[in-house]
Amino acid sequence: MTEPGPASTGRARAARYAGLAGAVLLTVAGWLGGALPRIPPTGATEPAALACWLVGTALLVGAWWSLRRGAPSTRWAYLTAGLWLVPLLAAPPLGSRDVYSYACQGWAYAAGRDPYQTGVAAAGCPWVDAVAPIWRDTPAPYGPFFVLLAALAATLGGGLVGTVLLLRVLALAGVLLAALCLPGLAGAARVPTARAAWLALACPLVGVHLVAGAHNDAVLLGLLLLGLLVLVRLPGRPKGLVVAGVLLGLAVAVKATAVVVLPFAALAAVHGRYTVRALLRDGGWLAGAVLAALAAVTALSGLGLGWVGGLARSGDSKQWTSPPTAVGFVVDYVGESLGRRPEAVPVARVVALALLAVLLVVLWWRAWTALRRLNDVRRRVHRLAAARPRVTLFAAGVALVATVALAPVFHPWYATGPLFLLAVSASRTTWFVLPAAVASFLSLPAGTTVARYGKAPGAVAMTLLVVVLVGVALRARLTARAPR
Repeated sequence: MTEPGPASTGRARAARYAGLAGAVLLTVAGWLGGALPRIPPTGATEPAALACWLVGTALLVGAWWSLRRGAPSTRWAYLTAGLWLVPLLAAPPLGSRDVYSYACQGWAYAAGRDPYQTGVAAAGCPWVDAVAPIWRDTPAPYGPFFVLLAALAATLGGGLVGTVLLLRVLALAGVLLAALCLPGLAGAARVPTARAAWLALACPLVGVHLVAGAHNDAVLLGLLLLGLLVLVRLPGRPKGLVVAGVLLGLAVAVKATAVVVLPFAALAAVHGRYTVRALLRDGGWLAGAVLAALAAVTALSGLGLGWVGGLARSGDSKQWTSPPTAVGFVVDYVGESLGRRPEAVPVARVVALALLAVLLVVLWWRAWTALRRLNDVRRRVHRLAAARPRVTLFAAGVALVATVALAPVFHPWYATGPLFLLAVSASRTTWFVLPAAVASFLSLPAGTTVARYGKAPGAVAMTLLVVVLVGVALRARLTARAPR
């Protein structure tokens, strides 16, 4: 397949070195006022660190955005994204203090405590002062596989610095694994590989949050994309379905978000004609392997399913960057002006989760219907082989978009999951690239967030955006149904 190279040589070279300069400035910002363990989060940022952070982010985002229609070649995209990662590997944790929570949860497990039953402060973690105060008394919300990895890092790392370095190595391994899967997934979905690699790997969210911030979303992505690639390459083959199921099960055992992808992975598992029987047969192999992997890693850890309860505590953080939370804030503001605060945030979050459940069912049914329609197309085998990956990967990506948008909490690195899947499957890109670019500006180097400032204006702006998007969607729906 011939890949387009819409970027001129001069523009591509300028983007490469502007992004590198941005990465260097972000690293400097990290050492001046990043999420260093000896500097507790106070909400304040040194002016020099803030200036480097803002300029560096602007350069990195601008360089990425300028080539959003495609890098000159796949090799060029990989080399440039790797070049940008080099200075960030030398930075302290950036944009978040979550890596210190991982370290303490791993230490707690290695010391014989149950991180699903107690917070890291009560467990006696010696590094608890580095953990953000809001997460010191909450149980771990991550799956048993990641707890085992964090415990291994804490054991081998010895101290906090060594543990953080090993957790970053794990995150980098996850990003590299995802990078290896991109060409196969993009090629199967008939998407330009150079564009997919650039959009996914050069995105500032990847370098800043997945690598420098060492978020476990990187491990999740590596396992998830490899599992999907196995399904794309070996649909309907029991060995392939078992391998893919194990990989997807381990992804769920890192972070529960991966569950959203499983119903769409079952569609990718089907070989040949799409029938209910074929779905039950091939999807059954996949589901059995997922459950077996989850059961095995849960038994190995000896922790049980306590992490599921820990997921509820992730909503302790209330920020207007989450659309349902923002809507709840606005309802509360209106209620206060009328003399009674309705405490609408919990209600708005429950309504959003109910809506998410409905949307996921609708998305799956539409994907199933689209694939079933191919059964009646002439030269079915060729068309089915070409369409299956694109339909299933795109539907899974949209499902992750809905999950991120309707979740009780939003953090910038949450956008990386949808970004990778849509980069290898979507024909139009601006609608998901623009939010990722905006999200890159939401964090500050020490781990605080822009959402802490201007809470009321931010909530109002987000609510207005929700209203506009809903209106546009309804109008498009009505226009599509109107007789012609």
